[in-house]
Amino acid sequence: MRRKLLLATNNRGKVHEYRHLLTDIPFELVTLADAGVTAEVVEAGESLEENARLKATTLAAQSGLIAMADDSGLEVDALGGEPGRLSARYAGEGASDKDRISYLLSRLKDVPWEKRTARFRCVIAVATPSGEVTLSSGECRGLITFEPKGRQGFGYDPVFYLPELGQTMAELPMEVKNQISHRGLAARKVNQVLSRPPFSTFLEKTAKN
Repeated sequence: MRRKLLLATNNRGKVHEYRHLLTDIPFELVTLADAGVTAEVVEAGESLEENARLKATTLAAQSGLIAMADDSGLEVDALGGEPGRLSARYAGEGASDKDRISYLLSRLKDVPWEKRTARFRCVIAVATPSGEVTLSSGECRGLITFEPKGRQGFGYDPVFYLPELGQTMAELPMEVKNQISHRGLAARKVNQVLSRPPFSTFLEKTAKN
């Protein structure tokens, strides 16, 4: 019987992507709602790494399951790396994806095309209930467009342009996005991490109980 891996996010876009990205792992992916976990973890860290680690270790300890949490962000060179770890709250608490994109584009209104370089970065933490944790990361480079284009994906995908493909992230089919995205690259490393100690050891111990 496959054991459960807690996917520590309430973001439906991320849940949808991870269900496609983590199809070969020896775990059943469960959401916070599936596991009956209602606790909210405040992202008080000063980096993507700190926030991912905090969420994974806290929710693994509370649930008794191996937990996987990520923190990701858009880093725009012309804005000194903003919005970074504050990407989800860049336009204020409760803002929609559309609000965040509008705010970002307003900050870049006088920036020429060649200086609109940016990268998506993702850090994934996987933790056992006893507090052992491993980090994996991935990044994807591109440019910020002058207006949104595409209906796939979520977040800043409609304004993140990939020169080598001639499309924004939001124009890509899911299978293509998963091959080149920051989250896809980090998730492929997680596939390897879960097959090694301490996570394989945790699987063996729980299988005997």
